[in-house]
Amino acid sequence: MPKNENVFFSAAARAGAWRHRVASRLVHAGWRRLQSAGAVTAARPGPYRFGAIGHGTRLAFPQGTVFGEPWIHLGEYCIIGEQVTLTAGMMPGLDLGPEPILRLGNGVVLGRGSHVVASVPVVFGNDVYCGPYVYVTSDNHSYDDTAQPVGKQWPRTAPVEIGAGSWLGSGCVILPGARLGRNVVVAAGAVVRGEVPDFAVVAGAPARIVRRWEPETGWQPPLRTPAPVPIPDDVTPDQLVALRVLDERLGARLTEVLQGPPPGAVPGPQQEPANEALDERS
Repeated sequence: MPKNENVFFSAAARAGAWRHRVASRLVHAGWRRLQSAGAVTAARPGPYRFGAIGHGTRLAFPQGTVFGEPWIHLGEYCIIGEQVTLTAGMMPGLDLGPEPILRLGNGVVLGRGSHVVASVPVVFGNDVYCGPYVYVTSDNHSYDDTAQPVGKQWPRTAPVEIGAGSWLGSGCVILPGARLGRNVVVAAGAVVRGEVPDFAVVAGAPARIVRRWEPETGWQPPLRTPAPVPIPDDVTPDQLVALRVLDERLGARLTEVLQGPPPGAVPGPQQEPANEALDERS
C-alpha cells in the first residue's frame, strides 16, 4: 500500500527548497557583482592612491589591509588575490621620503591572504609568483630587553629582494634581510633568511638549499621527472580539447588490447588464411 503523504507539508518543503535555491543564486550573483565593482585597477583605483599602478594590474575584492599607498609601486599585469595585505611604513600617515618602499615588478602574482609588510625597501622582480598565504616582511620583532614585552620592543628591519622569475610556495615566510636570486623556488612552509643564489630550491625552517642548478652539471640532485613539454603558442583551446578526447579514446583502446577480451566472451568467427582456402578449393 502507498504510504500516507501529507500534501501540505510536502508542498511547503518543495517551496522552501525552491526559495533557498533562488536565494543562493541571488547571493552568489550579487557577490560576483561586488567582486567586479570592488576590484582595484589603474582605471578604477577606488579609495587607494598608489604611487604607481601599471596597466593590466588588478587587486581582487575584498582587499586586505592597505596603507602607505604613495610609497607602493605596482608594475604591469600584476594579479593581487583577495585579502592580500600591502603596507608601506609601520603605520598609516607616515612620511617615508621620496623613494618607493614596496615595489612589485611586472607580472607579479600574490596569492590569496598573502602579506607584504615593508618599512624599508622590499622589491619583487618581474614574474614572481606567490602561492596563498605567503608572508614577506622587512620587519621582525626583537627581544633584546628581557624586562620588556617582545611586542613593545623596537623591531629589527632590513631590506628584502625577491629575484625575477621566482616561485614562493604556500605559507612560506621571507624574513628581513633575505635576498633571493633569479628563479628561486621556495617550498611551502619554508622560513627564509639570508641570501639564496640563482636557480636554487630551498625548503625547511630555517630554509636550506636542497637542489641547485649549475651550468656544468645541471640540476643537482637530478630532477626525478623529465621536464614538461610546453604547449606551442599557435595551438588553440579547441585543438587542445580535441587532442584530449583523442588521447582518451586511444588510451581506452590500448587498455582493451592489452587486457584482452573479458572473461566469458565468445570469440567471433575467424577468417581462414588465404593460402589454406585456396588449397581446399583446388
